Amino acid sequence: MEEGRVRNWGCAKFLLLLVALLVSIGAGFWFLGDTVKRQFLGGSDPVTVAQASLEGLREQNRLSTFAARYVAVVTSKQSRLGLTAEKTLIMPGSVRYEVDMSKLRQEDLDWDAEAKRLRITLPAVEVVGPAVDLDTLREYGNGGILMRVTDVESALDAANRKAGQAELVRQAREATPMKLAKDATRRAVAQSFAMPLKAAGIDATVEVRFADEARGPSERWDVSRRPEEVIANKW
Repeated sequence: MEEGRVRNWGCAKFLLLLVALLVSIGAGFWFLGDTVKRQFLGGSDPVTVAQASLEGLREQNRLSTFAARYVAVVTSKQSRLGLTAEKTLIMPGSVRYEVDMSKLRQEDLDWDAEAKRLRITLPAVEVVGPAVDLDTLREYGNGGILMRVTDVESALDAANRKAGQAELVRQAREATPMKLAKDATRRAVAQSFAMPLKAAGIDATVEVRFADEARGPSERWDVSRRPEEVIANKW
C-alpha cells in the first residue's frame, strides 16, 4: 500500500513537472510571438523598421550578390643576344562584386513620410579578386633557345601573370558587368527593407542607389504589394 502511494506521488510529481514545462515553453513562445507582433504588426514606425533592417545589413559586413568568370589572354616578348622569345598565357579567373555594408550610416537612409518613400544610398560596389583557376591555365611560346640559356622564361611568366590579373580586373570593371552587379545588389537590398516594412503593414516604396551615382538608376519596390508580386512584374 505504501508502495502504491509512493508510485502515485511519483506519477503526480512527474505530471506536475510536465505541466510546468509545457507552461514554461508556452510562455516562451507567447513572449516571442508578442515581441514579433509588437515589432512588426503593432503599428511600428517606418523609421524604426528601416533602422532594424539597417543593423541587420551592417552585421553581414560584406554583401556579395554577384560573381562572374572571365578569361584573359596576354602575351609578353623579350629580345636578347639577337634572339627573341615570347609566351602567351590564357588565364581564366573569377571575381566577386561586394558592398561593404559596415559603411552604411544612418544618414544613408532617407524616409519621405509624405511620399511614403524610403531612399537608401549604398557604398560603391567593389571588385574582389581575381581568383585565378590554376588548373586551367594554358601557356604557349616560342624562342626556346633563348629561354634555355637565359632567365627570360621566368621574366616572361612573371610579366604574363601580372598582365593577366590586370586584364581580368579590367574586364570585371567594364560597364555591363558592373551594371549587372549593381542591379543584383539593388534587388537584394531593396528586398531586405521592403519585406519588413510590408510585414509591419507599412505601404511604402523603397529606392536603392549607390554613392558613386549622381543621379543613376535606382531600384524601386512598392511594398503596398507582396515582394513576390513585384518580382513577377519585373521579370
